[in-house]
Amino acid sequence: MIPRYTRPEMAAIWADENRFSIWLKIELLACEALHKRGEIPAADLKRIRTRAKFSVERIDAIEREVHHDVIAFLTNVAEHVGPSSRFIHKGLTSSDVLDTALAVQMTEAAALLIAGVKAVRKAAAKKAKQYKFTPMIGRSHGIHAEPITFGLKMALLYDEFGRALARLEQAKEIVRVGKLSGAVGTHAHLDPSVETYVCKKLGLKPAAISTQILQRDRHAEYMNHLAVVACSVDRWATEFRHLQRTEVRETEEYFDEKQKGSSAMPHKRNPIIGERLSGMARLIRGYAVTAMENVALWHERDISHSSAERVILPDATIALDYMLAKLSGMVASLTVLPDNMMKNLNQTRGLIHSQQVLLLLTEKGVKREVAYRLVQRNAMKAWAGEGELRSLLEADKEVSKFVTDKELDRVFDLTTHFRDVNRTFKILGLGR
Repeated sequence: MIPRYTRPEMAAIWADENRFSIWLKIELLACEALHKRGEIPAADLKRIRTRAKFSVERIDAIEREVHHDVIAFLTNVAEHVGPSSRFIHKGLTSSDVLDTALAVQMTEAAALLIAGVKAVRKAAAKKAKQYKFTPMIGRSHGIHAEPITFGLKMALLYDEFGRALARLEQAKEIVRVGKLSGAVGTHAHLDPSVETYVCKKLGLKPAAISTQILQRDRHAEYMNHLAVVACSVDRWATEFRHLQRTEVRETEEYFDEKQKGSSAMPHKRNPIIGERLSGMARLIRGYAVTAMENVALWHERDISHSSAERVILPDATIALDYMLAKLSGMVASLTVLPDNMMKNLNQTRGLIHSQQVLLLLTEKGVKREVAYRLVQRNAMKAWAGEGELRSLLEADKEVSKFVTDKELDRVFDLTTHFRDVNRTFKILGLGR
């Protein structure tokens, strides 16, 4: 169950009403194609077109008796159509309808997910431009490394979801395939022209070859693309969760004035959205494993994949759609705290400039091993709280004999780290 899901469009794709509507559309299109071939009289096609309809409740009631969803559907449609219903489902097998309809649903779902990724990128681009030159500390291994800007961090998010966009577009294309080829895929009782006609009308490509079903490597690849996108959501949710820690507090999820963070501690402002997204990503990664398990089926088909797909495909697409909506909203409303970023940047007493000092010494002719030792011994004193790195270097006679105060001014200047920002933004299409 997706908590407080706010996008009914995705849920509607997987609703029974839509699923049966697609089934009916497939059957009607097949009848049209058969009529063009002279296999269904015009009068019967007219009756089928005008009378064919279904009731979800009636289908459910019939299925409880026959234990077969497609037969229940066809029985209900026949109750409305009458004798002309003998032409419906002619030469088809259940999976012709099921797999082709599923392809339509998965394609529609992918289109909504693509829109969700675009919303994430839009929010990231706006934040990147807004904080393009806002300094903050870059971290490796969770430890202060060298300065970056918050704009660069948001540009990185924007770039990663560019790849997410490409993955979902590829996923959509992978499953945009239908089949109407009969019980074992040989077209023994249905001319291939019917398959071509129906698929074209549905915006699908006819499978080059199939068995009773479409092969599940397609569905596995689709699910794996979704899982990788979910991993990207998790990656940024985790990033923002870390940045909201009390000791860091460089960004915060938006906190409404009436919001409460804890039943016990009134002061709490927790990264609940990020935590929720990280948890849900675990579900989708698990669904991807199930999809891969569905690839190996017996001979021309068994139905071991079917029950699992009825869970993983709606759940994964609904969950990812929700995650993308929440991430885009979180980025758009994110509270950014530049003063805390600068405070944290200066926390280590100039250690963030150690590489620049190292490079300066090597430029002055000092061997790299010697330069490293000279900088490190002063850096360790700064770590221990014995002073600022700049002052310690100035007091170190072995260092001061190689560099001037003016040269130290240059290497302790933050702007050195930001000279490539404009080029990076231009490459990403974010302007200069």
